[in-house]
Amino acid sequence: MSAPHLIPIPGPAADFGAGLRAQLPVLRSPRTLLRAPRLEDATLWCQILLDDAAGHLGGPFDLDSAFTDFAATVGLWLLRGHGLWTVTDHDDALLGFVLIGFEPGDREPELGFLFAAHARGRGLAFEAALAARNHALEVLRLPGLVSYIAPSNVASRRLAERLGASFEALANWDSDAEPAEIWRHRRDQAEWVSA
Repeated sequence: MSAPHLIPIPGPAADFGAGLRAQLPVLRSPRTLLRAPRLEDATLWCQILLDDAAGHLGGPFDLDSAFTDFAATVGLWLLRGHGLWTVTDHDDALLGFVLIGFEPGDREPELGFLFAAHARGRGLAFEAALAARNHALEVLRLPGLVSYIAPSNVASRRLAERLGASFEALANWDSDAEPAEIWRHRRDQAEWVSA
């Protein structure tokens, strides 16, 4: 993807953006780093959304709608004080994303996770999601945190279970959308667990 809106432009505006990113919390786990998203990370975000053949991520998406979703999710930092982290390994290789989100249709803040195919099945999403969950519950003191998971998304359900979340309900707020399972993360679970 080399669309003009994905190409950084150096100068004062880029410097200002870097200063804003520097204010966002950086979280670490044994094998992952959760850092502020950068413009160049949008390419991986768009790839993950465009590759979502199962429809677990709210698509279908095209490049424009995937980028708009990326920008809106990044913008949550300014609106809510939480949002999207880019997840890398300790050498800054991109793995995926975790977020504390709150999008239309959500009833309360959501712990979400989206990982590239090459990063799945290795416990990296667990480490990153655990760091984000603990930050949301311990540092931000959010009153509630859930994960909304499509019933057919077995991998995300397993991750929620591994994080200690408990199934709460099946919700169907929008008759045009697939129902979502609500998995509740509890404050008393906000601690580091070995990966």
